[in-house]
Amino acid sequence: MKLRHLLPGLLTFAFALPALAAGADAPAIEGRQLGLAWMIPFAGILLSIAIMPLAAPSFWHHHFGKVSAAWAALIVIPFALIHGVPTAVYEVVHLLLLDYIPFIVLLTALFTVTGGIHIKGNLHGSPSMNTALLAIGTVLAGWMGTTGASMLLIRPVIRANDDRRHKIHVFVFFIFLVSNIGGALTPLGDPPLFLGFLKGVSFFWTTTHLFSEMLVCAIVLLALFYALDSYWYRKEGRPKRDPTPETPVRIEGGVNIILLAVIVGAVLASGTWKPDIHFTVFHVTLELQNVLRDLILVAICFLSLRLTSRASRLDNGFSWAPMLEVAKLFAGIFITIAPALAILRAGKDGVLAPLVALVTGPDGQPNDVWYFWLTGVLSSFLDNAPTYLVFFNLAGGDPTVLMGALASTLAAISCGAVFMGANSYIGNAPNFMVKAVVEEAGIRMPSFFGYMAWSCGILVPLFVVLTLIFFR
Repeated sequence: MKLRHLLPGLLTFAFALPALAAGADAPAIEGRQLGLAWMIPFAGILLSIAIMPLAAPSFWHHHFGKVSAAWAALIVIPFALIHGVPTAVYEVVHLLLLDYIPFIVLLTALFTVTGGIHIKGNLHGSPSMNTALLAIGTVLAGWMGTTGASMLLIRPVIRANDDRRHKIHVFVFFIFLVSNIGGALTPLGDPPLFLGFLKGVSFFWTTTHLFSEMLVCAIVLLALFYALDSYWYRKEGRPKRDPTPETPVRIEGGVNIILLAVIVGAVLASGTWKPDIHFTVFHVTLELQNVLRDLILVAICFLSLRLTSRASRLDNGFSWAPMLEVAKLFAGIFITIAPALAILRAGKDGVLAPLVALVTGPDGQPNDVWYFWLTGVLSSFLDNAPTYLVFFNLAGGDPTVLMGALASTLAAISCGAVFMGANSYIGNAPNFMVKAVVEEAGIRMPSFFGYMAWSCGILVPLFVVLTLIFFR
């Protein structure tokens, strides 16, 4: 699968923008006119993602794109028939241009660049070395994304522990820290935070407002891991002969580190440079800085593929399949979420008024505890990116207010979406990717419910402590 097969429409959109004429008032639907039935396709696609890879893995592997398209069609076709084609087209175009395309372009850029960085050599998986690798991965996840950091480090961690008898806990904590907790530092770290950035949350807001919560989680988990790993390491006694030859550690594909820095710079610039130049595509306003950001990210993808040796990507096990799956599934998710977002925008006038009341205290102020746990529980079993969007809009959807007077509420939503994605294999995309890579190496990972026994025993009590410290 070539990159041109993954992003054929993105360049077309970007280069065609200046030629498209502005329209009249947007034909948006009023959320108060929509009933709960319009949310069935959204719930359906999320439940499909949660259940079908486990219940029907072969069918899902071959037909997940068709499943996504079918759920999207259950929104678009009835919507066009009932509310008119212009309204249906506007809602789809609005979500694609402002949310989906920037989201997929960033994920693709991070996936491509990190896939070209290969760490060669062998490390010895002692408790101190394993803890150091998890700590490094936790930090890297905030800047290259949980997917990028997970795919960069999981194979070196596997090689480091290939002489250990007790090592399942290493990969469970890897998912906790590298695939989830570490993603809280920047919008590059986890998809929910990037969606918040696209909605107007400033780049370093997450760094300053989620740092303490992330640090508490990281310190507790790293300390617990070191204690647990030390116990098993001592119990093993003399380790068996290391099957991986001793070779010096070195990094191949270093040019991708430079390209990663360019990605960070491009995203930062799009949030700070405001030239006040915009284009309109079917009533949707696109700002120049965001268009240029996406073009730069696409160019970085091609540069990374051009400048990285094929051998480095082969050694990394690089494949377009995970990114293609994300692109197809999120196309359906972003389309089916449109009615849900419209209903939430209606607030107390919409059919989700009871949910609004649940997260609102008697004094009319948001209840941060409920925001944290509701966002988190749903993110544990559904996808954390659309879950974040739902509660972001439920809290008012105004980034200025959420970063200011309601900063604690936005922090609760952000922490719930990012942290509790670690509660199950399906809470965040890297979780399943790590599981697949580890099992491909011949290591048996816990079952779906076996993994949840780990998360319920370790993470849930940690999140209770987090609630008492930060959100009560």
